[in-house]
Amino acid sequence: MLNSRLFLFCLGFLSFFTNKAFAAPDPFIKTPDGIIVYTDSLVTGNSKAVKLEVVSDYIIRVLAAPGKELASSKSLITVYRRNPSLVWTTTSDKEKVTLKTKALTAVVQLKTGAVTFFDAAGKKILAEKGIGGRSFEPIIVEGQRSYSIKQTFQTAADDAYYGLGQHQDDVFNYKGQQVFLFQNNTEVGVPFLVSNKNYGLLWDNYSLTKAGDTRTYHSLSDLKLYSKDGQVGWLTATYSNNRNNPSEAILQRAETAINMEYLNDSKQILPAEFKPANGVVTWDGNIGSDFTGVHKFRFTYGGSIKVWMNGKLMIDRWRKAWNPAPALLDLSMQKGQKIPLKIEWIPEDRESYLSLKWLEPLPTADQNSFSFSSEAGRQMDYYFIYGNNMDEVISGYRFLTGKAPIVPKWALGFWQSRERYKTQQEILETVAEFRKRKIPIDNIVLDWSYWKENDWGSQDFDATRFPNPDSMIKVLHEQYNTRLMISVWPKFYEGIPAYNEMDKKGWLYKKNVADRQRDWIGKGYVSTFYDAFNEEARKGFWDLIYKKIYKKGIDAWWMDASEPDILSNVSPQKRKDQMTGVALGAAAEYLNAYPLQNAKGIYEGQRSVDSNKRVFLLTRSGFAGSQRYAAAIWSGDIGSRWQDMKAQIPAGINFSMSGLPYWTMDVGGFVVESRFEKPNATDLEEWRELNTRWYQFGAFVPLFRVHGQFPYREIYNIAPEGHAAYQSMLYYNKLRYRLLPYIYSLAGSTYHHNYTIMRGLVMDFAKDTAVLNIGDQFMFGPSLLVSPVYNYKQRTRELYLPDGQGWYDLYTGKWTKGGQKIIADAPYERMPVYVKEGSIVPFGPDLQYTAEKPADTLTLYVYTGKNASFQLYEDQGTTYDYEKGLYSTIPFQYNEGKKTLTIGDRKGSYPGMLTKRTLRIVWLTPSAPKTLDLERKSNQELIYEGKKLTIKM
Repeated sequence: MLNSRLFLFCLGFLSFFTNKAFAAPDPFIKTPDGIIVYTDSLVTGNSKAVKLEVVSDYIIRVLAAPGKELASSKSLITVYRRNPSLVWTTTSDKEKVTLKTKALTAVVQLKTGAVTFFDAAGKKILAEKGIGGRSFEPIIVEGQRSYSIKQTFQTAADDAYYGLGQHQDDVFNYKGQQVFLFQNNTEVGVPFLVSNKNYGLLWDNYSLTKAGDTRTYHSLSDLKLYSKDGQVGWLTATYSNNRNNPSEAILQRAETAINMEYLNDSKQILPAEFKPANGVVTWDGNIGSDFTGVHKFRFTYGGSIKVWMNGKLMIDRWRKAWNPAPALLDLSMQKGQKIPLKIEWIPEDRESYLSLKWLEPLPTADQNSFSFSSEAGRQMDYYFIYGNNMDEVISGYRFLTGKAPIVPKWALGFWQSRERYKTQQEILETVAEFRKRKIPIDNIVLDWSYWKENDWGSQDFDATRFPNPDSMIKVLHEQYNTRLMISVWPKFYEGIPAYNEMDKKGWLYKKNVADRQRDWIGKGYVSTFYDAFNEEARKGFWDLIYKKIYKKGIDAWWMDASEPDILSNVSPQKRKDQMTGVALGAAAEYLNAYPLQNAKGIYEGQRSVDSNKRVFLLTRSGFAGSQRYAAAIWSGDIGSRWQDMKAQIPAGINFSMSGLPYWTMDVGGFVVESRFEKPNATDLEEWRELNTRWYQFGAFVPLFRVHGQFPYREIYNIAPEGHAAYQSMLYYNKLRYRLLPYIYSLAGSTYHHNYTIMRGLVMDFAKDTAVLNIGDQFMFGPSLLVSPVYNYKQRTRELYLPDGQGWYDLYTGKWTKGGQKIIADAPYERMPVYVKEGSIVPFGPDLQYTAEKPADTLTLYVYTGKNASFQLYEDQGTTYDYEKGLYSTIPFQYNEGKKTLTIGDRKGSYPGMLTKRTLRIVWLTPSAPKTLDLERKSNQELIYEGKKLTIKM
């Protein structure tokens, strides 16, 4: 009893002493840019300091550290400058600290350090998970202390997530999905996510990162397995060396895992007596699980794969063996249920790929959450970005990471490429044929191996095949009005002078050399890549290509293998081993940012020697911030299959919604099935139709580029002139050029207003929940709804017309009400394209190349039914004068109530600007359709000289 009284007395005395006599200081401190909150580490066990930095009224940076100290490291991603006059307020109580800006409120819980974001009206937008939501797991990388970092966020049930780079899973909305950010051929990791709730998260970490559902995939062996004969514990694997008779087995054995995901795995796992060049492997049996719900299966494959579940063919894919691809399969399973499974795999050689992993259903408590989980970093660092719409969120991303310069106007025309033009003569003959046939073209691309076989990295042309590259470029420019883009790899063969010079200065990664790893050229050569994280190495690389190539008059750079692909298809761990020696620190901490730094060197290098010529880079990989270095990204060495074409649609949309506006792909696909190389009549017609449909799609992405392995991809090599394929491809090529005033205005808006050209429907029709998961349609600018056709012999297409307005068929002018699915005509020669009611679309003259003549005549198609506006943007086209304010804009506005079109006063000017032009007006109304005929007589024609005009319908 006495002890109890003494305890209570002491407790009261301590409380008085603490709260009255020596009151504790505030649990946070104010800094010039925000606050630092010191959390209750006994409760969280994982973070002791959380900082909120006010970047703008709509952007708050969150940093958290496992200790009391926050590092002041320089970001590779961000380049923003804070407005020093920003105003915010802070308050606190016993449980939380609150920070308020004009547009946002951020609340930090004192015990957990968890941050919750609210809008100005007090509505919750996003919350970090409380206890257990943030973690720092100590690790050692290259002898240095680092941390594996994870942050989990809790969201609303109707939240949807987009962005995160470019991936080949054919997934649009990443809610409930896992996205692995690891730079690889066809995969581009960008740690920026945007939500339909008008917020975004920029995760400032360069290591291997998982986003969304970050759980670790299980091996096949973690399922309940049953053999073909019903035995418990394995599947029955049957190996045959006769593809025509797979039942003719050379070996049958029990297997519990299929794990040949990376280079050399198959060599170690496949039985020695199996002959992959003629063989086939099947896995038969049943699978089961103790979980009820949707299980996610992920395959990685090279060669041909077919998967049957419950007797139904679920996957039928092919990919060239050296270039594996992913395939996802969702399967609803019941606890205790046995599901028949059969997998058939036809590899192409002993170095082929096949893996199978899976995830059990997400627990109910986690279904409205997502996480970022990064392998290595010193502290957690991310930016919360809010806006009134998704465009404002992406604008916030560009404020943080840099504007996207306007591409040279010629880059918005047509590009022809192949793997590869082997001689100077082939380049010139190809362009000459385009000009002879009057097929518009602006750019031809010279792919790899223009050097001598044993001279990769020298940047010297092989004189036996390119005897006079300077003259070749001059002829392209002066005779054919065509630009030349050239492939430049960050790769060097051991022993060549450029290698020796870089090696002497310590600018090379040396592990691949130490391993004596040979590439695939000729007898194979030992090589490595330069360290793009080393500032002096970047300057040295630029100096090399400047002296050897740029001085010859090259127009643009193709930065291939920029992941860096030192050796293809290696595991993430192998990539890190190959990059040991990164100038800035441990390879594990900087891995994903290589393409950003590689682009930086070229961009800054060219601007240092030729300050007013627009830099243009095409690179196979990118990262957050790549857009500021004039980098466009393409989707890598994809397959020439219908499924691969389909997968490019959400890949391109999500990439664009990641804040990087210039994306393209190999129209027609890169790697080709053998049946198309020497096709019979049936396969030839499929090949032609595949390329036609892909070409139609490609005409409406930011950059229009044809490329691929044999068969050759020029229009006239795909089909003869009288064939529907030829005629369709020529039509869309010419249509692209007629749309240049529209497209170039979008490019201007991308720089001046942070616009996005290739747009998920959710960006423009956020109130229409039907569009949240539509990833096979997109808006090309504000007016054109594009619905690619991606099935063989398909002649109609089901598509959705978003709600809130009517839609005009681009070709016929027929009006259809929005908010419904329709079956649209899709004849061989045409892809469904619809124009949003309340649009003004400017068409320019018929051109053979972008600089052939100015748009002295504009045809304005006015799609009535709602008010409409469009701003025509023009500048010189190839210089940076627009950065100095040398450009012009002309506003077009249609008023539905008054039935009038107003062409406003022209604002601004630039050297060579047209001061007078003809405007041709074509009116479209729901009751009076008009076909797309740019040579037809217009409704009205007038002369515009820069002063306001008003036209009555």
